[in-house]
Amino acid sequence: MDDKQLLENLIKSGLLTEDAGQKLLRDSLAIGKKLEEVIYDRHIVPEEEVAKIKSQLLKIPYKKIIPEEVTKELLINIPQEVSRTYKVLPLSRTKDLLVVGMVNPMDPQAQEALRFVAKQQKINLGVYLITPGDFDLVTQKYSPYKDEVEAAVRSLNLKPGKYGFGQKLVQLEAGVAVSEEAPIIKLVASTLKEAVNLKASDIHVEPERSNMRIRFRIDGDLQEVSKMPMELHQPIVSRIKVMSNLKLDENRIPQDGRFRSIVFGRDIDFRVATFPTPAGEKVAIRVLDPTVGLKSLDDLGLAGKNAELVKEAIEKPFGLIVISGPTGSGKTTTLYALLQILNKEDVNIVSLEDPVEYFIEGINQSQVQPEIGYDFASGLRQILRQDPDVIMVGEVRDTETAQLTIHAALTGHIVLSTLHTNNAIGVVPRLIDMKVDSYLLPSSLNLIIGQRLVSKICQSCKKPENPPTQVLEIIKKELDKLPASLKSKFKEIKIYHSSGCKDCKDRGVVGRIAIFELLKMTPELQGIIGAGASELKIVEEAKRQGMVTLRQDGILKALDGLISIEEVLRETSEL
Repeated sequence: MDDKQLLENLIKSGLLTEDAGQKLLRDSLAIGKKLEEVIYDRHIVPEEEVAKIKSQLLKIPYKKIIPEEVTKELLINIPQEVSRTYKVLPLSRTKDLLVVGMVNPMDPQAQEALRFVAKQQKINLGVYLITPGDFDLVTQKYSPYKDEVEAAVRSLNLKPGKYGFGQKLVQLEAGVAVSEEAPIIKLVASTLKEAVNLKASDIHVEPERSNMRIRFRIDGDLQEVSKMPMELHQPIVSRIKVMSNLKLDENRIPQDGRFRSIVFGRDIDFRVATFPTPAGEKVAIRVLDPTVGLKSLDDLGLAGKNAELVKEAIEKPFGLIVISGPTGSGKTTTLYALLQILNKEDVNIVSLEDPVEYFIEGINQSQVQPEIGYDFASGLRQILRQDPDVIMVGEVRDTETAQLTIHAALTGHIVLSTLHTNNAIGVVPRLIDMKVDSYLLPSSLNLIIGQRLVSKICQSCKKPENPPTQVLEIIKKELDKLPASLKSKFKEIKIYHSSGCKDCKDRGVVGRIAIFELLKMTPELQGIIGAGASELKIVEEAKRQGMVTLRQDGILKALDGLISIEEVLRETSEL
């Protein structure tokens, strides 16, 4: 079943107009999502109606789930990680037959995972089509964390309306009293432990109209882990505020704080940010686990020629290294990896960060506070009086910071910083757009690193496959542009997928890895900058340098069995 078939049937059934359908199709192509997902996300057509049409097209029966019928004993038949990763639920079980509900019954990886489960249990399978809404409703029953939440809710004997939507938030004294209730303390502690256990990078505590939900960001994707009564929202937020030393009685403006705790024997930092909404305060908590966040260049996926270019740049006596990429692409993690290499007894390293994410012994780290006038620009002026050898500027955000950063690199310092651009090619035009004098760039800029983060497939259960014809053509086209030394080892082109195993908790992926492209300053690039720095000319120079693009680096890693080719093609474009 493809998007056009689904669209035609939705229009034929009168559930969508022709114009609305075509607009949805264009939107789905533009954002790279399936039409079905866009319809579900926007709630344009009832899920049940979409599922019924999908059922006819796939010739797989649709079933409406009654959550009470899916017991915890029944859930044991399919591991939690398999259920969440492949959106599949056990619906009933007899001696010889396990009946499951699938959101995407034609997904080959989901099919493979179910075959593995059936083989383990020596049982036959029956399949129904289910809706994402029904799946989300039932999947909450899986987690032991859910049991802890339910126990805490029961012990509080909540009276509806006490803290509900539309009510005033508790005042300082009342907030302290509420937050000190043992069940709330236990509930918040359980949430933090669960996040660390699942290696989540962020926790989102979000008030909604009738309840509160908690979501974790795991390997870049948000997953709902709990829904709680709205009455728990204010006590939980108050407890988090107490822990992070925020004002309990201030709920009109955002607040930032942080706290540390020992979780599973590890010293973990939690960075807290509150955000006012009509339903109450939303809280985002960044989980900063040094065992996860501090990595070497090799761990990041920077190897071969790219690693040599980085080492060459940081061994120079001065100059700027810029790391570019969108938000959440791992730029700060790469900065910390470089700082750890440069961190030696005879080197004075000073950093300006917003905020300081990981504390590194031996580095003088400072957090900017724009609200009192201590921003990147004013901090840079002070840093130069600290006799630094290496300066790290967390992010170049404005014209003044850009100009000061360039001048610091010109005055005998190694400077590391980040910039928001789509790729390495866009850094030079962006700096010029920020009013940096173009004639200063050739003598100050050493290296530009562009990067993205992609999921790393499980190395224990990955299996090689022949790529589809269309994908094979793209791979060959990109390999042909690479130096012979890089493509020569791939005599046979195979891509890899992971079906899930105990090592990856049946998710098929374990953590994330970066893909890179590196552009260095050369006499040719200096000439291009002097003549006006058009992106087209910079692209030509990148090709002359033999720069491995983001897409090419991703393809090489996919052929090595580190990542999936589908994610590479989704996250990158042809240069």
